[in-house]
Amino acid sequence: MNPDLDRLQPYPFERLRALFADLELPGGVDPIALSIGEPRHPLPDFVEPTLQAAVSGYNHYPTTRGAPALRETIALWLQQRFTLPDGIDPERQILPVAGTREALFAIAQAVVDPRAGARVLMPNPFYQIYEGAALLAGAEPAFYDLDSERGCLPDFSQVPESLWKSVQLVYVCNPGNPAGTVIPEDQLQTLIELAERHDFVIAADECYSEIYHPRGHPPPGLLGAAARMGNDTFRRCIAFHSLSKRSNLPGLRSGFVAGDAGILERFALYRTYHGCTLPTPTQAVSRAAWADEAHVEANRDLYAEKFARVVPKLQEVMEVSTPEAGFYLWPRVPDGDDEAFARRLYAEAGVTVLPGRYLGRSHADSGYNPGAGHVRMALVAEPEACVEAAERIVALYR
Repeated sequence: MNPDLDRLQPYPFERLRALFADLELPGGVDPIALSIGEPRHPLPDFVEPTLQAAVSGYNHYPTTRGAPALRETIALWLQQRFTLPDGIDPERQILPVAGTREALFAIAQAVVDPRAGARVLMPNPFYQIYEGAALLAGAEPAFYDLDSERGCLPDFSQVPESLWKSVQLVYVCNPGNPAGTVIPEDQLQTLIELAERHDFVIAADECYSEIYHPRGHPPPGLLGAAARMGNDTFRRCIAFHSLSKRSNLPGLRSGFVAGDAGILERFALYRTYHGCTLPTPTQAVSRAAWADEAHVEANRDLYAEKFARVVPKLQEVMEVSTPEAGFYLWPRVPDGDDEAFARRLYAEAGVTVLPGRYLGRSHADSGYNPGAGHVRMALVAEPEACVEAAERIVALYR
């Protein structure tokens, strides 16, 4: 067996099950899960008829690169959404993937040269796929902290020069998971300059980019940042997008990677052997989803309603604010112990949240974990359930 499999840490939800193993839900209340970021809003109206019309596509093998019509639709969406002055080539710079989880993991296997000292840099707290991808690509994970004192924004100036020399791949999550912080375009451009100087690839996980306040500014993207600094070929830059959050279609397993044509050419070769190609009916639904903005706007309105109703209630008992984007809350817990808070909330109120320490890694020297003392709450359920959860939390801590 691959010995690096033994280096993978338990997934956060496995740790959560272990944390609750000796507890029972309180009687007389319906459980409310705010722990997992699985959208539960209604499916867009076009999904079922589009799928039915394309069902005959299950009769043949799809190609790795996907149908030209899908890639052209994605290219148009990218150009409009991120204001790409020279557009993007659907033939060479876009690759549909079976959900960005698969692609975010696989990109490290294709990009990393597993020589001694290879490093993959990622945020802390983070989406655990980044760490597993680095380990199984033969590299060592390295972290840049997202401290709440800095607004959970990265500070790339704090990364030592000695570390930059060994970094081959950098993951950024923008907007961030779990805090929902948006990295400004000038900071993305600083990272692109660092990539040029130190010869690494940037993988931008932008899966939450379409969930922001209806009256707010759309978060910037890596490709737009590159284009506006003259990097119109997106050299060293690849961005990952998904329909899971944007369109409430987590079960469709559909997303795409876009950017540097040279990287995507090699990644497509890797995926010819490894990747899960999108079935033709899935591509038809995906094309319809990327071409429609009405359902995305309705989605934003629903999340905005939930934040407006939930955050003021929670502020009565804890330090919490509405994020810039995404659908998570990242409050500090009243007593500072995120595991104890999660246990008590589950046992006494039937509400499940995720301890923040499970999304971060502790420093070997100091033991500091930037996720500790917080919990992640996913406002993915219907508004009334989210409000009920907030009321239970307030009642418990009063």
